[in-house]
Amino acid sequence: MALRSEPTARQMRLAVELRRLRDAAGLTSREAAALLGVTAPVISQIESGIAGVSEERLRRLATHYACTDEELINSLVVMATDRTRGWWEEYRGLLPTSFLDLSELEHHAKFQRHVAILYVPGLLQTEDYARAVFSARTPALTPEELELRIRHRKARQENTIPYEAVIHEAALRIRVGDRATSKAQLARLLELSEVDHITLRVVPFDLDGFASASSTMTYVGGPLPRLDTVVRDALHGSAFIDSEAQLNIYRTTFRNVEAASLDSEQSRDLIHKLTKEL
Repeated sequence: MALRSEPTARQMRLAVELRRLRDAAGLTSREAAALLGVTAPVISQIESGIAGVSEERLRRLATHYACTDEELINSLVVMATDRTRGWWEEYRGLLPTSFLDLSELEHHAKFQRHVAILYVPGLLQTEDYARAVFSARTPALTPEELELRIRHRKARQENTIPYEAVIHEAALRIRVGDRATSKAQLARLLELSEVDHITLRVVPFDLDGFASASSTMTYVGGPLPRLDTVVRDALHGSAFIDSEAQLNIYRTTFRNVEAASLDSEQSRDLIHKLTKEL
């Protein structure tokens, strides 16, 4: 099997989980290799994501590691053996790999939750709003790069998994693009708030002591909680977080933000009020 030059985030997650299972079993890579009948470099390649692993080998490793969690094992098998070519592959080499990794993560997700402080979440943005956000980047994008990002974002919006967004009022009041763009975006949020798989809530300005989240956070649900992922955006790109300790922190953060937000009906009322003010 050929080695990968650039493993995807999903392939790396499988590699990390296999390493965690080996560490939990107290085995070295050399010991694991001996049990599997391969050399230690093969285990290192699998655990670094540059080499794949067959279902047969994965199940043997799970047995040697004394892992009895069948749900976890089956989920890892799916990650290891899925050969489906996703729609995002057409953008490989054209967009940063983090864009593609996020698309793949969302494609396999069971649900998604998002906390937005300064901008409307990408999955809820109108084309004009997204264009204004991307156009404000530094360094500036070329027209071709801009159009690729717009097309990619619109494709991501076709996903219909359960999606909950908690948006701070600041993100709704900040003028992105011109007045017409911002007003159309608020109108779009009102439309989306009625869609079955979307839950939209707003954290109002007049809430006392809100400090639960200081930046954008995306929580993506895996096939089981252990395989959840948090995505944090930064100027240099997206960071994917998957340690159990960190996941627990972000689960608590989202619950706190959700508890501080208005309910769906109150949120629609506030968005409607802001739309009229524009």
